[in-house]
Amino acid sequence: MNIVFLFSDEHAGAVMGNSGHPVVQTPHLDRLAEQSYAFDNAYCNYPICTPSRLSMLTGRYPHQIEAWDLGAIADRRYETWGDHLAKAGYETVLCGRTHFNGADRLLGFSYRLLEDLHRWRHTTGRPPRRGPDARRGSNSHVTECGPGDHEHTRYDRKVTDLAVDFLREKAASSDEKPFLLYCGFMHPHFPLIAPPEFYALYDPDTLELPDTWNERLESQHPIIQHHRWAWRNDIPPPEATVRCALAAYYALVSALDAQISRILEAIDTSPLLENTVVIYTSDHGEMAGHHGIWQKQCFYEPAVRVPLMLRLPSGETGRVAQNVSLVDVLPTLLEAAGLEIPSDLPGDSLLEIARNQPGETTRAVFSEYHHMGMLNAGFMLKRGDYKLCHYVGSEPQLFNVDIDPLENDDLASKPEYAARRSELETALRAVLDPEREDARAKENQRIRRL
Repeated sequence: MNIVFLFSDEHAGAVMGNSGHPVVQTPHLDRLAEQSYAFDNAYCNYPICTPSRLSMLTGRYPHQIEAWDLGAIADRRYETWGDHLAKAGYETVLCGRTHFNGADRLLGFSYRLLEDLHRWRHTTGRPPRRGPDARRGSNSHVTECGPGDHEHTRYDRKVTDLAVDFLREKAASSDEKPFLLYCGFMHPHFPLIAPPEFYALYDPDTLELPDTWNERLESQHPIIQHHRWAWRNDIPPPEATVRCALAAYYALVSALDAQISRILEAIDTSPLLENTVVIYTSDHGEMAGHHGIWQKQCFYEPAVRVPLMLRLPSGETGRVAQNVSLVDVLPTLLEAAGLEIPSDLPGDSLLEIARNQPGETTRAVFSEYHHMGMLNAGFMLKRGDYKLCHYVGSEPQLFNVDIDPLENDDLASKPEYAARRSELETALRAVLDPEREDARAKENQRIRRL
């Protein structure tokens, strides 16, 4: 069974037609979702790039592999997809954005078709600044927006060109060796400079802005206040800028959709259709103005919930309500490849989850954060519709995302939810000791800083 893994950067789970978004145009991803098991409650395990990616590739939570922050370098004691699938005789190929740090550019994969952009390749594991004065230099992640050409767009086209060539060669070859092709895209990651033909799909003046795009800083949880200050989101840009940025973000998602359509066409018009699994997801989401925040680095739904769909040659389809996360991808690949799933992995096969859905969405998923913007560690545990955001040294947040999808009603201090809060705190501590892992992260970052 061949596997094609399509991986974007910063695509929020709700920003897609198949997710019910009223404006964003993603016809090809929507069609892929209709042909797939589509997971409506899929989450990243760390709402920032490198730790999320290393966690997914090893099938282990970031704290388990000490992927504490953006400067993390993979610990090769932990096997990746490439290591595992080599055992089943797979040719494992990287094409495009991986955001790996360090000298090892393969992490167990056979070879690369395309490297990361040079400015994203860091040979040393630089730790983040996390002190109370640590702050992003500007808010260009919002204000640098609009139509135009950008190297990310050119890079994604190159990713697609090489992936399509690879697939066509495989389709025409008599070689029966299975392959895993990982395609990593930059879109829709900021800067929000979108191809003009896609920007033209969205009129900034008529877009509906998030209700909380200019939410007052002083009305928010103290952790969110500091987060906004650290990432230069404390003062909302002018409404015209926010409208332009939102239109550009939607346009980048549509541009990504167009590239993915070319890869799907190469599969669907060839013999590969009969024996190729296709997976699409993203490393984390994008707040896009919700609660006054742009980028990610927190546990609100737009930052941690991602699109996830799994298309099988058998044609099985369905919408899956159960909570899943990116650590479930490795067990899925192992099952597809006919390999045994190690018992110490925290995730489960998405195939198993989709085919054996219980009546209630009782499965718990976990995420964490040890980077700039939070002085102490943050952890998220979501079980069913309830989400606990635990902050070391601070009061938590608690939301029911079913009845409060915009997360405007924090239930953590309400007496009637004390039992629910306690239940989720206990479940979180069954995963890890928050204070211990906070101390481990800080010590690791201190040593690397020296």
